[in-house]
Amino acid sequence: NVVSMLQEFWESKQQQRAAFPSEGVVVYESLPSPGPPYVSYVTLPGGSCFGNFQGTLDDADDPSTSIGAYHYMLESNMGKTMLEFQELMTIFQLLHWNGSLKALRETKCSRQEVISYYSQYSLDEKMRSHMALDWIMKERESPGILSQELRMALRELEEARKAGQELRFYKEKKEILSLALTQIYSDPDASSPSDDQLSLTALCGYH
Repeated sequence: NVVSMLQEFWESKQQQRAAFPSEGVVVYESLPSPGPPYVSYVTLPGGSCFGNFQGTLDDADDPSTSIGAYHYMLESNMGKTMLEFQELMTIFQLLHWNGSLKALRETKCSRQEVISYYSQYSLDEKMRSHMALDWIMKERESPGILSQELRMALRELEEARKAGQELRFYKEKKEILSLALTQIYSDPDASSPSDDQLSLTALCGYH
């Protein structure tokens, strides 16, 4: 189940980085429930917190479920550092936010294929530019959505900062939206899809 998967993953990390044993501490909180769905909160080393639920123990072996995909993500990133794994999680948060994961599901790409593909990349200027292009195209379809999303992102960033939360996801949203607005004002025709390795076409051809 999700608890044993996470514990195995972070115990492995603790063994690899024995000089800092406290970094391997994982905190689990489960909400009382007479039956499924079972809700748990997991606080990872570094302070990141996630929530999940499962209906049956078999869900972790089913690649079509969210927990199954998470299981695969943990297994395929055992050799990475904690920070690299957290960056990958942020990438998938951003892909969900901008609608890319939904678009990939519609192209029949499996969760494993998406994870394997994006595990090759880091959250750098190239990826930000690609995501900014997605928002430029959304702006062409729905004028005003960029400014609306940026206002929301700034508000979320400020609220998270005041609450003492981890800010990477919120800050990346702000950076991507700001980049998209800058590109629109500097180049009004900047809405054409680029022949980028990170494109949906590239991923669909990946498998």
